[in-house]
Amino acid sequence: MKSIYHFKFEDLIIYNKAIDFGESVHDQVQAFPKEEANRLASQFTIAADAIALHIAEGSASSNDQFNNYLQIAWDRAHECIVCSTKARLRGFITEEQDELNRGDITELTKMITSFKRHLKLKQLESSSK
Repeated sequence: MKSIYHFKFEDLIIYNKAIDFGESVHDQVQAFPKEEANRLASQFTIAADAIALHIAEGSASSNDQFNNYLQIAWDRAHECIVCSTKARLRGFITEEQDELNRGDITELTKMITSFKRHLKLKQLESSSK
């Protein structure tokens, strides 16, 4: 259901993919052992959710500031690679799930990089006018 209170960043494909990835990670960590709740599970969830959070937070800023927020989102996506790897090595997720995570993160980081490039070009165009 779409809210009557809609924010422009909610139209961004990259934001929606980040939201979906965060929900996927949330579902995955439910099967982690209880002693991991405040360790790897928490770190993985925080990093995954931070991708969408930084996209949303930066969207209301200038293009230059938005680029900074996108860089942080990109960094948090890479943090998810480490968490997914650790989860696989510890037997909390399967190799197949780790590969799915890696595919999602690869897609997200490529989109972030492309969006950053787009914002830089817009910034250059507006400064040359």
